[in-house]
Amino acid sequence: MPDTSHHERFASEWQRQHADMRALMAQSDCLVERPAVEAALDRMAEQMTRDLADYLPVFYCVMNGGLITTGHLLPRLGFPLEVDYLHATRYRGELHGSELHWRVAPEVDMRGRHVVIVDDILDEGTTLAAIIEHCRASGAASIASAVLVDKQHDRKAIPGWRADYCGLEVEDRYVFGFGMDYKGYWRNAPGIFAPRGL
Repeated sequence: MPDTSHHERFASEWQRQHADMRALMAQSDCLVERPAVEAALDRMAEQMTRDLADYLPVFYCVMNGGLITTGHLLPRLGFPLEVDYLHATRYRGELHGSELHWRVAPEVDMRGRHVVIVDDILDEGTTLAAIIEHCRASGAASIASAVLVDKQHDRKAIPGWRADYCGLEVEDRYVFGFGMDYKGYWRNAPGIFAPRGL
């Protein structure tokens, strides 16, 4: 008779995790509802169109967080551009970042190009600063950062740093939704949320 204990333990763990993630959402505050997120993306797109429409820029989506922001932002831009992605992370499923890990480097040649790095959030900015430095070393003509959310605190990697294009500012809480995750989950939440107590 086959041993089903491994399968049962696996199923039990996923059920517990599912319940934990549902409870997290139920115990979180909605900081920004979806209509306000959409309006912020509209404002970002208007500013980018004014600044970039004549430059054939290349947009680099920072995976995984920048996926949702990039996917909602690009259709709002009515000018020719190229899209690529890169994957650099410090979080690896944790709540606090550590050293930088490059998983996928950009493929589109950025030498002499106007580059826009799109991510979900500017928190401390260590990951984004390293990506920008990589673009600079790769010969980009100009580099702009675009984030949906700027978390307001004084722990930025570069004091006083602000993204070139920013949709929203949020208080200094752990946030998830619209691309930002909580332990890998809830990037799909239709707004920006913060767990109570974090």
